[in-house]
Amino acid sequence: MIARRRGALPIPQTVSSTGRYCPAMATRRAVAPVEDVPEETTYLFRIRETASEEEREAILVRNDDGFHAWLNYCQHYTHIKIDKGSGAEMRGDELICENHGAYFESGTGFCNFGPCEGAYLNEVDITVENGTVYLSDDGYEFVGEGPIEDGDDDLGSKSNYKF
Repeated sequence: MIARRRGALPIPQTVSSTGRYCPAMATRRAVAPVEDVPEETTYLFRIRETASEEEREAILVRNDDGFHAWLNYCQHYTHIKIDKGSGAEMRGDELICENHGAYFESGTGFCNFGPCEGAYLNEVDITVENGTVYLSDDGYEFVGEGPIEDGDDDLGSKSNYKF
């Protein structure tokens, strides 16, 4: 039981499943129910960097290892989005940049083929609990689902590679 002065509101407590206080759980935000994350493409959402206040896009991907989240930018040219708003192209467990044909392992973010081979996608920390995916990365705040609505700054097309 939490001791408090008479008339004071209780202090909110965030505890893990083991009953211990968990600061990461105190700041996390629900991104999506796991059933909303597609199995053969990505789930697009928006986040804001806590340091710069810059809004960015991120993607959730589901594979045999569970769920992973990455910033929605190719490592070859970082203004190019992997998910252009309707789900990223995938080949098995690999995310594909449709502009350059780069392949990224969905569980590690590692580029194993293409012009940025050897690079990694930027990871966004998430947790999954009770059927919900939560943003748990201290560097970001959850903004909402879907793409950033500020015009098309992708400057690319899908014409370079056919799938």
